[in-house]
Amino acid sequence: MKSFVDARCGAILALTITCASAARADDPAGRWRFGDDDDGQAVTASVSATNKLNSGNGALSYSPVFTVVCRKDGEPRWSERLQLSEAVSATNSIAVSVTLDRQKRTNETWTVARRGRFLVRGGADGVARLVPASQLRLSWRFGLIAGGSEADFDLSGAGQAIGKIAEACGAELN
Repeated sequence: MKSFVDARCGAILALTITCASAARADDPAGRWRFGDDDDGQAVTASVSATNKLNSGNGALSYSPVFTVVCRKDGEPRWSERLQLSEAVSATNSIAVSVTLDRQKRTNETWTVARRGRFLVRGGADGVARLVPASQLRLSWRFGLIAGGSEADFDLSGAGQAIGKIAEACGAELN
């Protein structure tokens, strides 16, 4: 009986290792999470920040989440989204500084959504610039008095992640 249990446990362990290795083959760093957006009309790939931000009085900390979205129908077809736990005080748009691979910083205008907890930038050009990148830094101001914040993301596997959602979405990144 003991040898049967040992053999069965060994087979389960081998299968688990094989499945984990296969999952990492698509995402070498194992950082990207794939899913569907709330309405089921979009495919997403998300990665958490490598740093933590303080929320409220500083007692809680969290990692913002950066998501690449591909809509099956509708515009914009491609978008980038930053999810925060603490809302920004802007209402319609906010200035966001974007730095890829520690190169020159660019300033962009992102839309503020979902009660100030999401910053969104539509357009395939923004997503396309992520494909060869390995690091992303986003920085923004919470409000006039509250100060600013920044989130750093390890984009290892971004090209594979974006390719995977493009295939599931039926869209090319042009």
